Order: sequence, then C-alpha cells, then structure tokens
Amino acid sequence: MKTGDKPIFSKSRLLTTLAWDLGKNGNGPQYALEGSIFMGGATIQWLRDEMRLISTSAESEKVAQQVPDSEGVYLVPAFTGLGAPWWDMYARGTIVGMTRGTGRAHIVRAALEAIAYQSYDVLQAMQADTGMTLKSLKVDGGATANNLLMQFQANLLGVPVIRPRSVETTAMGCAYLAGIHTGYFDGTKEISENWKASKTFRPTFTNEEINQHITGWHRAVERASAWASK
Repeated sequence: MKTGDKPIFSKSRLLTTLAWDLGKNGNGPQYALEGSIFMGGATIQWLRDEMRLISTSAESEKVAQQVPDSEGVYLVPAFTGLGAPWWDMYARGTIVGMTRGTGRAHIVRAALEAIAYQSYDVLQAMQADTGMTLKSLKVDGGATANNLLMQFQANLLGVPVIRPRSVETTAMGCAYLAGIHTGYFDGTKEISENWKASKTFRPTFTNEEINQHITGWHRAVERASAWASK
C-alpha cells in the first residue's frame, strides 16, 4: 500500500519500504507498507506437485467450483511458518474442519480461499496502520486469472477487486521506471493512462457472512500457531 512521501512505521508488524524514487522526474521518494505472505500461489503448486489433487494450477478453479463452498474446511498453508501480520516461524500447515463428507474439491477450494484470507489479514493491518479505508483492490500476478479466487477476495474485503488487462504488473513497473529514467515517458501521468481494467469482481457477502468466514479462519490460524515449538 502506497503511503506517500512520509514513511509509516507499522504497529501491525508490516514492513516499511521504499516504493519508488523518480529523482528529478518525480516528487522525491514515495513509501509503502508491505505485507509478506509466504505461501500464496505456491499453495496451489503444492496441491499439484505433492498432493496430486490437480494436474495444473488452472484446474484448481474448475475443481473448486464443484462445491458451493468449503463446508467449513480451512487450510492454513503455514508450511514455512506464517508471514505478515502473524510472523510465526513455528506455525505449520494445518487442515481443520473436515468431516466424512470432505472431498477433493473442498480441500482445493480451501487452499484457494487461504490465499484470500491471508491477503485479508495483511490489508486489514495496512488500514489500521495508515487510517486509510480500502475502496478497491487492484490485483496482478498469475493467480489473478482464477475468477473464483478473485470473487472470494472481493467478498471477504467487501470492496471491488479489479483485474487489469495485463496481469504482469511487476515486470511492467520495472519497464516503466526505466522508461521514465531514459526520458521515454514524461512521467507517471502518461503511465497511469496506459492502465486498463479487464474485469471487476464486486462483493456479494453480507457483513455477517464476512465475520463468519474470518472468525473460522482465525480459529484455524490459532490451531496452526506455534505447532513446531510444542
């Protein structure tokens, strides 16, 4: 989350970082808050490569859509501990809430939802640190191709999630910075005009549904917490 020309030091254990500095072409250094999630898309790779529940990452959406919800199953992908805002190096991966009726689709769906839950926790921490209210979330990266994940993220946050036409925003950002430095672009205004939305996912959950999902997630995180130190 970009915080402007003054660094904000997090009380929620997020990282304060330099977003960019355009030098003579800009208004000085611009800062951001960063939340590191250890297992996002890598969780889906684990389903594919280790558990063999899916054959491709893209298949996760099709499989997860075979059930209307996870039926109370939560997967906490703390395979290497938990990142922001928990920072628990002793947490370990956990699946809770399973019943005799739990199947492959529920676990795949819970894995996808875990990405959204972790993002929710980071974004809540960012809002608490900055006093800013999230009005929408712009996303990028390979996982954003998953419509089910993007819709669930919008539902949890209660704000629109906007996917751009080009999801490789990180690479484009590097190219844009180089373009500004060499004089190919005049500044950020010209770059911002190049950005185009591909699809907007609008939230459908009620506040009660959001609270129910988040309460379950945090209960699952509590059970995964400090597992390796016991």
